[in-house]
Amino acid sequence: MGEHGKHRSLVRAWLVAIVLLSGTSAAANCRQALALGLDVSGSVDAQEYILQREGVARALTSDAVSAVLLRQPDAPVKVTVFEWSGPDHQVIVQPWIDVTDATLPDIAARLQSAGRINGSPTTAIGAAMVFGAGLLAQQADCWKRTLDISGDGPANTGMRPQDVVLGQTADGIVINGLVIGSGDQSGGDERQAEIKELSSYYDAYVIRGADAFVETAIGFEAYAEAMERKLLRELQSIALSALPADQ
Repeated sequence: MGEHGKHRSLVRAWLVAIVLLSGTSAAANCRQALALGLDVSGSVDAQEYILQREGVARALTSDAVSAVLLRQPDAPVKVTVFEWSGPDHQVIVQPWIDVTDATLPDIAARLQSAGRINGSPTTAIGAAMVFGAGLLAQQADCWKRTLDISGDGPANTGMRPQDVVLGQTADGIVINGLVIGSGDQSGGDERQAEIKELSSYYDAYVIRGADAFVETAIGFEAYAEAMERKLLRELQSIALSALPADQ
């Protein structure tokens, strides 16, 4: 990195510190809007469905994630959770809500107690992307808007994710992925190959925006830990997203 680049990095780091410490004029009404889309297609059985729901609840309320979520109460993070499967099946489980000390336990309880609604057995990732982007369009005042698509397989119905054009409503939206590999295969090499293939698919066709990434979970049993890693990576970048690009 040249001297100019080092200078810009130092200035940016200094501005980040100001954003984090001031909590006043730099803080908008919302630091980040986070829409979590959960795959409930036919490949997700009853036990995996519970592990996925409880995994989100566990990740949101973990010590590390909750500390980041709650550190600026004057500019809270907003969260919504929806389930998706076929082209016409997207169901909101948790409507948009500010994450606070008071609401975080309620969000977790809602995720753990809400019943499963029968949907399509197919996997329409493209439709889930469009639906999630529409939800984030409702939160245009947030510093950062992030859509997370969790899934255990490629699209097999509806618009292909690579053909999705989100338009102006998606300006500034980041789409990240959390791919879930099979947890019941005995061969370690086979499982690794499967998760690598699915990760590559999401990397090529699903994720969008600056610094978008794909997190992985080997089986639904590892979903909570993967979700926690992903949330920490997303939430830690909030301050940077609030700064002008030319800083």
